[in-house]
Amino acid sequence: MRISRTVVAPAGIALALALAGCGSLEANTAGGDDATIDELSIVVPAAPGGGWDQTGRALQADLQAEGLVGRATVTNVDGAGGTVGLANIANATDPNTLLVMGLVMVGAVETNESQARIEDTTPIARLTEEQEVIVVPKESPYETVEDLVRDIEENGKDVTVTGGSAGGADHILAGMLLEAAGMTEDEITADLNYVAYSGGGESLAALLGNKVDAGISGVAEYAEQVEAGELKALAVSGEERVAALPDTPTLTESGYDVVLTNWRGVVAPGDIDEADREALIAAVTGVVESDSWAGTLEEYGWADAFLPGDEFDTYLTENIAEVRTTLQDIGLVR
Repeated sequence: MRISRTVVAPAGIALALALAGCGSLEANTAGGDDATIDELSIVVPAAPGGGWDQTGRALQADLQAEGLVGRATVTNVDGAGGTVGLANIANATDPNTLLVMGLVMVGAVETNESQARIEDTTPIARLTEEQEVIVVPKESPYETVEDLVRDIEENGKDVTVTGGSAGGADHILAGMLLEAAGMTEDEITADLNYVAYSGGGESLAALLGNKVDAGISGVAEYAEQVEAGELKALAVSGEERVAALPDTPTLTESGYDVVLTNWRGVVAPGDIDEADREALIAAVTGVVESDSWAGTLEEYGWADAFLPGDEFDTYLTENIAEVRTTLQDIGLVR
């Protein structure tokens, strides 16, 4: 399979976002289909250090490097798997704002029973997809993913697995792995001790400090520490091995029928007009087609998964339904 609580945002955060989005957004008549955005606010709905933060800051840098925006700022609005940031942007009226989001948020909306919905936003583009990697501290006795699974089967919640927000890609992969190992929904619910962190930096610190037994995240977030020998990579989640970790087998190679990739994209406020929507799509399309973005993909090991506008809208509708079903299957949503 590829899966390519009510949240009320603090008033201060909402005001900060409103002030951040006070620039103008105009079509560039001299540049044909290109768009010029005087000021753009990029909202990262997570703490610094994770994949969303990397995506937002890379997008900021490349949009400016290519002259597609005059100025771009990044604001981190952390909380509840991204649904705090989602609650702020879904009904915002400032058109020059992008929210970084992806599979993690799709899951978090369901598990948190968020009143704010992705369907309330304006889809702009899917950007990338990335494999997940399962890692353990360098001192860990686990040498294979089978060792980890067997320990969870035997010792249940005594084994801690860390990753991003509850219901996100990392959590989904943990559940899918145990399901593929033959555990029932009730057994997964009873035995999986998943410790959720809002940013990749926090989960990495827990791993390096030997506070958890294993971690799951995007390849880019852990690859450097694996290469440095600080972490051991047990398996990656795609159909094929990744160049950044060539010696790490896939879950399929390891005997588990699981394939999952974590996609990321951007959406805009729900109530913007068609001209503003097209200008944002044009700006993002311009950066995706640039040499700067090609270098960013190579640097982080992200795969190009670009879907603009209506295509992304269609994909989102299908993905939301698929994730909801998967979360139910592995007992994360009733």
